[in-house]
Amino acid sequence: MAFLSSPIKNKERGTVKPKAAFDADKDAKALIKAMKGLGTNEKMLTDVLADRSSAQRQLICTAYQKATGRTLLKDLKDETSGDFRNLLVALVTPPAEYDCHEVMRAIKGVGTERNTLVEIFSSRTNQEIKALSEAFFKETQKQLISKLEKELSGDFSKALLLLAQGNREPGTKADVEKAREDAKTLYSAGEKKLGTDEAKFIDILCRKSIPHIRQTSRQRLKCAENLPAYLAECLHDSMKGGGTDESTLTRIMVSRSEIDLLDIKTEFKKLYNYSLHSALQSEVSGDYGDCLKAICGGDD
Repeated sequence: MAFLSSPIKNKERGTVKPKAAFDADKDAKALIKAMKGLGTNEKMLTDVLADRSSAQRQLICTAYQKATGRTLLKDLKDETSGDFRNLLVALVTPPAEYDCHEVMRAIKGVGTERNTLVEIFSSRTNQEIKALSEAFFKETQKQLISKLEKELSGDFSKALLLLAQGNREPGTKADVEKAREDAKTLYSAGEKKLGTDEAKFIDILCRKSIPHIRQTSRQRLKCAENLPAYLAECLHDSMKGGGTDESTLTRIMVSRSEIDLLDIKTEFKKLYNYSLHSALQSEVSGDYGDCLKAICGGDD
């Protein structure tokens, strides 16, 4: 089963950190200058927006609107294009709204982008999922859970709906004895019998706390995965083959940049024997590639 446990955040493991001696008004003026006149200074846009925390970027947005009477988001959309524009939009959009837009895109149309939904709902905290749900209702006037129920089916639906409720058990420590009991339950529900009792797997993997699942994994569970390694695989898959999945690449790089991108980079190199930075160097180019590499940080 591909459902993963949400991480316990460690902001020291991000590649993007709050800028020291931050001045939102100064940054806003730099962005105004970068988009003034006939040409756009894409390097300046990258230098500012890829080197500020999400919270600082929101302060820049406020300062920009105060200075110009326009939103930074609209001006970025007007003055840039393609994947670079989408990346800048992701950087200046509040995380909950950005997640909301990505979920809306994943369930729009004929098919459903299951990998996108798994990645988002299994890597966000309860608080982030609740913020996503609130943003979804604000934009659509519909409950996220109700919408997902209409779009999904089967065991995948059951697991994802549990994750999307944002009700995973809290806690930073595991009860070893309870973890041992759950390991036995999962063994009985899976390996020990012909067929698999999906309900048992879904209940434990989607409801229990993260430390509990990790401890259960040490006892027996084989399907509890390493989130940074999983996201490293997602990044690799987004760049392999004939084309690049820019949506996945942008989403993971931006959403994990302040959380665990350093760990993802480490796992990437372990898995593929070359660095994430070098992969970006080879697979994406232009202003889009330069901005992604700035978010990535230096080569390993």
